[in-house]
Amino acid sequence: MTRTRILAPLLLCLLAPAWLRGADAPPAKPALEDPKARLGYALGLDIGTRLKDIQNEFDLAAFQRGVDDYLKGVQPALTPQEAAQVRQEFMKRYQEVQNQKMKELADHNKKQGDEFLAANKAKPGVVTTDSGLQYQILKEGTGATPGPKDKVTVHYKGQLLDGTVFDSSFDRGQPATFPLGGVIKGWTEGLQHVKEGGSARLVIPPGLAYGERGAGQKIGPNSTLIFDVELIKVEPAPAAAAPPPPPSPSPAPEAKK
Repeated sequence: MTRTRILAPLLLCLLAPAWLRGADAPPAKPALEDPKARLGYALGLDIGTRLKDIQNEFDLAAFQRGVDDYLKGVQPALTPQEAAQVRQEFMKRYQEVQNQKMKELADHNKKQGDEFLAANKAKPGVVTTDSGLQYQILKEGTGATPGPKDKVTVHYKGQLLDGTVFDSSFDRGQPATFPLGGVIKGWTEGLQHVKEGGSARLVIPPGLAYGERGAGQKIGPNSTLIFDVELIKVEPAPAAAAPPPPPSPSPAPEAKK
């Protein structure tokens, strides 16, 4: 979580709904017919959404007091310098905790991936390359095999080891087209073992996928990924233009008689 995402809600508190400005508790069913009430409630939802991840890190009553004191012009209990220090100390603690959680998750995912790859390696039809990539031809194609600079059109489904699907062109109903050299290494290598019209399952270790950084909300650090891919079309890369011929040498000047 970025510093902006954490601190932005504190700025929104200047426009917080009425119950944050001094009421004991939010109404069970707030009346939202009035435009101001609707705006207040919407801002309250926004603040709650942004603070959800750190709700156990701060005291809600003190939070309400800070909003109330500011709006009423009461002398703050903390100076600007003290408030800044509190935020900085929290950010440091929070980042340390998040880093530790990410390390633990990365270690867990790596161990789980290694165990899966070791078991999958023994399955019939699975080939393990020198890089650690595993592929299995599900349907033999009859067309061309793409090179690393070719463009390919594919249908695919990507999932985690627990079966969670994080991306699927099948679900979108639209195949994807891209240069084979412009994607993760596991795809670039794996599709070079598939012929046009064929399909394969790629099991990609983290070093050939998104590594320790992961990707998006679903692909965690050191995740081993499984892709089922149908290679629909291969478009060869344009042939490199031949270099121009060197200029003809100038004729030697004739000797004077």
